[in-house]
Amino acid sequence: MLAHSAASGLAPGFPKALIVPHAGYVYSGSVAAEAYDKLRPARGIVRRVVLLGPCHRVPVRGLALPDAAAFATPLGQVPIDREAIESLAGLPQVVVSSAVHAEEHALEVQLPFLQRVLGEFSLVPLAVGAATPEQVAEVIDRLWGGAETLIVISSDLSHYHPYAEACAIDRGTAQAILDFSTEIDHEQACGATPVAGMLLAAKRHNLNVELLDLRNSGDTAGGRGRVVGYAAFAFWDGAQNFAEEHGRTLLEIARNSIEAALGVSELKLLPDEPWLKPAHATFGTLTQNGRLRGCIGSLEAHRPLGEDVRHNARAAALSDPRFPPLTREELASTRIEVSLLSTPKRLAFADHADLIAQLRPGEDGLILEYGEARGTFLPQVWDSLPDPEQFVAELKRKAGLSPSVSTAKCGIQRYRVLKWKEAEWKDDGA
Repeated sequence: MLAHSAASGLAPGFPKALIVPHAGYVYSGSVAAEAYDKLRPARGIVRRVVLLGPCHRVPVRGLALPDAAAFATPLGQVPIDREAIESLAGLPQVVVSSAVHAEEHALEVQLPFLQRVLGEFSLVPLAVGAATPEQVAEVIDRLWGGAETLIVISSDLSHYHPYAEACAIDRGTAQAILDFSTEIDHEQACGATPVAGMLLAAKRHNLNVELLDLRNSGDTAGGRGRVVGYAAFAFWDGAQNFAEEHGRTLLEIARNSIEAALGVSELKLLPDEPWLKPAHATFGTLTQNGRLRGCIGSLEAHRPLGEDVRHNARAAALSDPRFPPLTREELASTRIEVSLLSTPKRLAFADHADLIAQLRPGEDGLILEYGEARGTFLPQVWDSLPDPEQFVAELKRKAGLSPSVSTAKCGIQRYRVLKWKEAEWKDDGA
């Protein structure tokens, strides 16, 4: 579901909080994936997850913690964060109840998604019973933390209405959440109380909220006579999109990396900016008079953005096997481009013709895989290979495959890029 989500991952950071549904994965997993895919850059940064959801089995007054030391899933154990729980001491609305958590699915169903995107983290699981939104917000505020702490609210929307009626109800609920309204009731969302508490806390912390997906079980895996609604929201602290100033900083990092490698200048410290710390995949491309002079990059995010740009720019200048290493004399006439890749998504297609029909010339970057063979073309390659048939044929050749290899037997992933390029260099005689 993460591999097929529509989320791009092209954001300067990651959400501070999510609202996600908690039905069986066949019903709501694809909706939840739209939110969780936004957390890929948070891997290695988020170390604590505060998870709140409603009580479905055993009622409780307040917010209930378990008395367990860890939660277990097929992906491993997630330890309970005792230090964070100790910070809640003295809040009368926080209680401990093993009975509340024993059969409660609303929290547990979120863990495999979190394990897949974040890796290792500790957990503060709170089942929310009879409490006020303000009491929930007080707990969230106590656990707010910094970039190391993520807050996840688990809630479905309306239950068991006919499809058209449910759509109307859920659109109203989604708008109420976007408006930071805390008047949502439990007919609109089973997790209305933790949702309202999150909205109070988010408003106090000046977060922005974004609706990522809104569907119901009639859209996913059930009939339309009686449906359950699902939505995914992300709460952001800061910009949700990259802008020109981000690109200027990345180009400065790239040029300084090359200059330092050539001994022209000292290597500068990376700017202490939060958006440079999450992992992203980038390519560094060098051109001279419009002709390629080097291109090296990463298809998967495995380094902080600033480090990845620095590494790939230097590699494009010195380590592209197609070209000799760049010299000091060439540096002034070399133009640098930094490309920031979205998370690659698997492309489902029936045959070669279906693949060709789905391609978006000028927009899609492609990764082609067949056995151990692998190749990629950035979207910029469409400039020289505008015909989709030729684009795919040349990508096969780049991967080392024979033209006779069936496209239907290849794995194809699609991505897009944001790119920033230096202005053309001109010799002014100086």
